[in-house]
Amino acid sequence: SITKERTEVILQGTSSLDPNDPAAVWEEFDFKCKPGDLTRRPCFITPYHYRLDWLMWFAAFQTYEQNEWIIHLAGKLLAQEEETLSLMATNPFAGRAPP
Repeated sequence: SITKERTEVILQGTSSLDPNDPAAVWEEFDFKCKPGDLTRRPCFITPYHYRLDWLMWFAAFQTYEQNEWIIHLAGKLLAQEEETLSLMATNPFAGRAPP
């Protein structure tokens, strides 16, 4: 079955020294095939799935306590780990200081 509501996990980072500052600019890490931007053409890779993107879809239906791997993923993105960044479609902090 398909849900009637679209929920998703969005991972963002900021270069602001104070992330609570209302002027802080938050930038999104895009995934290769996870639904996100509604204007982006869907990713067709049948019969395969990008595992991380697939897991992100399921994680949106649960809490982070039920998906502790998301905390580890966020930490690796904050550390700008190349292996982890290779799983992403875009790195908004490429060539800049880590978020």
